[in-house]
Amino acid sequence: MDFEFTADQQELASLARQILADRVTPGLLREVEEGQQRFDRDLWRQLGTSGLIGVGLPEEYGGGGFGLLEQCLVLEQAGRVLAPVPLLASATAAAVIARFGRPGQRERWLPGAASGQAVLALALSEPASSGLADGAVATRAHRDGDQWRLRGVKTAVTSGTLADLFVVPAAVGDATALFLVEPGQPGVTVTRQHTSNRDETARLDLDCVLPADAALGAPGDDAAAWALERATVALCAFQLGVLEEALAATATYTKERIAFGQPIATFQAVSHRAADCYIDVEALRLTLWQAAWRLSAQRPAAVEVEVAKFWAAESGHRVAHAAVHLHGGMGVAVEYPLHRYFLWAKQLEFSLGGATQQLVRLGNALAVEPA
Repeated sequence: MDFEFTADQQELASLARQILADRVTPGLLREVEEGQQRFDRDLWRQLGTSGLIGVGLPEEYGGGGFGLLEQCLVLEQAGRVLAPVPLLASATAAAVIARFGRPGQRERWLPGAASGQAVLALALSEPASSGLADGAVATRAHRDGDQWRLRGVKTAVTSGTLADLFVVPAAVGDATALFLVEPGQPGVTVTRQHTSNRDETARLDLDCVLPADAALGAPGDDAAAWALERATVALCAFQLGVLEEALAATATYTKERIAFGQPIATFQAVSHRAADCYIDVEALRLTLWQAAWRLSAQRPAAVEVEVAKFWAAESGHRVAHAAVHLHGGMGVAVEYPLHRYFLWAKQLEFSLGGATQQLVRLGNALAVEPA
């Protein structure tokens, strides 16, 4: 069995790496963070022109005609540079519409999502819980003639302040359905939230009336679970890039930092800690691609996705702390780039559920019922 990426996939990853590495520098990140929004519109347009935003969308809507594996390759490279663009949110939300949207919904939103003219967001989490990830959605929707009435609160919506459209899970009776909500609709309030990674995160308050065609798929189908699994895998891909770069920066620093006449990388305690980080990153890499491949092959992947998210959380915690520790004082200096990787790794660690939550879900999934 060949576990290598195809030539097309390797070229795609190389293109993403070249564009992102050339554009996104520590100086650019400082400039963007000092502005009104953490959003580099020039980079976003460049990614759209190069086809990297819509790489996983159908060609008939301006996409690349690829799938989840290719989308994750691009997200991994975006994570390496902490790209100040809404790629993580928009690409995944667009994939949900491509899979479950009606023809009119796809025609309206997918061309703009592929080109970058429209930003989409998934509103999965709710206050005091992980929302859909916890299997309990407090936001509710019910039919009122030819309309839907939607009421609830979503929180920590990635890129929510930039979104032109939200994909929102809501309970419909005992099932969960997805709805398309525009920020300008009456009864929809978008409020910026301050998070550790300084991203464009939002709280979404909903007390609104939606047209009947705002629903994606039908209540009771697998649209909500499908969206959650792909959003989780996409997050893991971005986290892989974050941790890869944090580890690479740590390796470089410890080889150049001299103490007692020699690089600190030669000290046993330092090299052992770095080796543990390497193992953590490789564990995330293997479990991520296992989950992404199974989803791409349309095989059951619930357990594999939870395993990947466990490693995204556990590795995120350990690698982020070790990188700061091995950098010494430079690890916490805001003038030095590493602190951004710590903030992002910690944010992604807890998004859609931390390590403990993943273990609980895995235990429930693997438990054998008594005879």
